[in-house]
Amino acid sequence: MEKTEYDKIVFDSRNKYNYLSNEKKDYDLIVIGMGVSGYSCAMYASRLGLNVLIIGEQPGGMLSLTGKVENYPGFVSIEGSSLTQLLENHMMDYDLDIEYDIVNKIEKKDKNFFVYLDDKTFKSKSVVLATGSKLKKLNVKGENEFFGKGVAYCALCDAAFIKDKIVAVIGGGDSAIKEAILILEYAKKVYIVNNENEIHPEHQNLKLLNQKIKEKRIEVINNNELIEIKGNDFVEEIILKNEYKNSKKINLDGVFVYIGNSPNSELVKDLNVKLNKKNEIIIDEYSKTNISGFFASGDVTNFKFKQAITSVSQGVSAAYSAYEYIKKL
Repeated sequence: MEKTEYDKIVFDSRNKYNYLSNEKKDYDLIVIGMGVSGYSCAMYASRLGLNVLIIGEQPGGMLSLTGKVENYPGFVSIEGSSLTQLLENHMMDYDLDIEYDIVNKIEKKDKNFFVYLDDKTFKSKSVVLATGSKLKKLNVKGENEFFGKGVAYCALCDAAFIKDKIVAVIGGGDSAIKEAILILEYAKKVYIVNNENEIHPEHQNLKLLNQKIKEKRIEVINNNELIEIKGNDFVEEIILKNEYKNSKKINLDGVFVYIGNSPNSELVKDLNVKLNKKNEIIIDEYSKTNISGFFASGDVTNFKFKQAITSVSQGVSAAYSAYEYIKKL
């Protein structure tokens, strides 16, 4: 598959760096997660003089798959991929190690943490978990069957495949509305299916939405649920729980799912880190968990406001907390 311009920029930029030597190294801090929170944490920790390793499987995290970002201070409007690239490039100006891989397990033995990959193990005095969250699935009939055949979870990734077609966006939060507006750059029409009484977009996105509704390019269906996705080789129709315009069936070509996120907190199950009912890691205002030397930041935590700017702030807070913890050691 041919690289896009963005892929080329990322590839060329990363190839300038020698990420890890073959020598076994002990670290002051290992940051797990390469979203904006992980990037800011690694950058600040390195500025503070800590020996840092950052590990992640998706450079830029979920924000890199987002379209326009218009609520990050300093940028009136910027693509999510461009913003995360700028943050990554800034981080790479510092003396730290980078490992593009998946972490399988974290253990604490005495005062040290051990981070296990498939074929490598790293030792550190402290850890910051900044693994973010993943999009929830509907868990309805046909969702798995038609994944990649009309069912998608990323408008930026897949919107080009529904050019001049009719699709549904499932969800009523700001992310769903934002993605519906992005999809309209490609699609002919979008249905928004929301299981609540009303949708909940930010003010700016509500203005754009109302404009598209007037143009009859977006149709909002509140108090309803998608219960089945049907088709042959590709998505052809959805089935709703309640009738809409005298039918439970809507003929369309694609389904984009935005019903919220769930935290990527599975790695803490063996550490006895405290979680809330949503499986978010419980932290204090300094990004500390109940485990000494283990910190968390960003969307994986119980912090209420899930925004890029707050994730960056938490990453910085976690870096300073790790620095103070290591000084005391």
